[in-house]
Amino acid sequence: MIFRVAALLAFSNLLCVSFNAQVSGGSLSGTVTDTSQAAIPNVQVTLINVATGVARTVATDDTGFYTAPDLLPGSYEMTAAATGFTTQVRTGITVNVGASPVFNVVMQAGDAARVVRATVSDAPADQASSAVAGNISTSTVVDSPLNGRDWTQLATLQAGVTGVQTGSAQGGGNSQRGFGAALSISGARPDQNSYRLDGVSINDYSNGAPGSVLGDNLGVDAVEQFSVLGSIYEFLRNSAFDARNFFDARIPPFKRNQFGGSLGGALRKDRAFVFADYEGLRQSLGITQVNTVPSAAARKGVLSTGSVLVDRAVLRYLQAFYPLPNGPLLGNRDTGIFSFAGQQVTTENYFTTKLDHKLSERDRISGTFMRDNSKVVQPDAFDELLANVVSRRQLVTLYEQHIFNSKFLNAGHEPFAGGCRIRLHPRAIRGGGTGCARNYELHRGIERAAPRNAK
Repeated sequence: MIFRVAALLAFSNLLCVSFNAQVSGGSLSGTVTDTSQAAIPNVQVTLINVATGVARTVATDDTGFYTAPDLLPGSYEMTAAATGFTTQVRTGITVNVGASPVFNVVMQAGDAARVVRATVSDAPADQASSAVAGNISTSTVVDSPLNGRDWTQLATLQAGVTGVQTGSAQGGGNSQRGFGAALSISGARPDQNSYRLDGVSINDYSNGAPGSVLGDNLGVDAVEQFSVLGSIYEFLRNSAFDARNFFDARIPPFKRNQFGGSLGGALRKDRAFVFADYEGLRQSLGITQVNTVPSAAARKGVLSTGSVLVDRAVLRYLQAFYPLPNGPLLGNRDTGIFSFAGQQVTTENYFTTKLDHKLSERDRISGTFMRDNSKVVQPDAFDELLANVVSRRQLVTLYEQHIFNSKFLNAGHEPFAGGCRIRLHPRAIRGGGTGCARNYELHRGIERAAPRNAK
């Protein structure tokens, strides 16, 4: 898969005239001349994707200019051939997401059967775009020590990119603006960023950063899928070397297992390719909650400032929702500390697959499916309620590319499904029934649990 985050929508040239459209790959263009700098028309320029073997052939115009738009990111081998000139082969040409590098070729007069091969040492300059951009290589993606294997953390390696907050279902108000970790690019607001999967937006339901209930984005092994034929892995993280914080009576137990595998290859040589990636996460995190609750005397109306009458209806709720202090009483002894260590249990299953098929020399289609289901179960602040936060994200896209001639290409994406569904609801009341019914309020696509007057 091809992932990209940008402060502005990136556009790549599709036509050498003036039409533009957003694509998921990059483009390569340049001028072919002879040793006297005279333009050579009708040069056959062939670009072969080293990983897949798929070739694209374009021809230079009367000014010697060629362009190959909407190329899959990766390493390419270029061959330039024309009658009366030696054939030039260049290897090691890299095309990045959203980039439009310019690569010029100088041909020498001679026999076309003679091949001159050379390796490109420096990356072609991206002279076709004035945008400031950065790309993360596949080796950096795979080898970087990412906490939670979240690929969006790599964006902070670029200059001017700053993490605004750590995303999660429990992070301050994230249920209103998405669970993903918000990023600011050159001081811009986080909701101005665009996250794209194969050219299709995967922004969250609030136009924020995408993310599961933990705020992460799995699928690191699916980035630039054809560079990896297959892998299988498991990562374990636990509390063996954790330290106790100030509020912990003991070190809270913690265990995270991340496991999965990816597999890709050719279904038909140089024609059809398939790739699939699965990643699962199972986490149990101990969290110490510290809160202030009324003391036993205060519940009865015996306060430090005098006694008051406690209504029986109010007392019912005090007993149902507020536990007694299990720590020291505070100040005037009307309130005390209640603390406990609860387990936050998270389950996440991420799956993505992509199928590419070259129908002919002029037509190519591909389809992408992504599904990310995650759920976190944790106790509330007073250990009275187990609550679920469920996030479901899925995306289905189709892509078609048709080449009319060496100067005219049409490419289009069609998303069939996408978005995020989030549910917040109580799972169980601890300690038996409380006699309190609960209703649900639908607000901006989020179900919230709210207490209702007891009968």
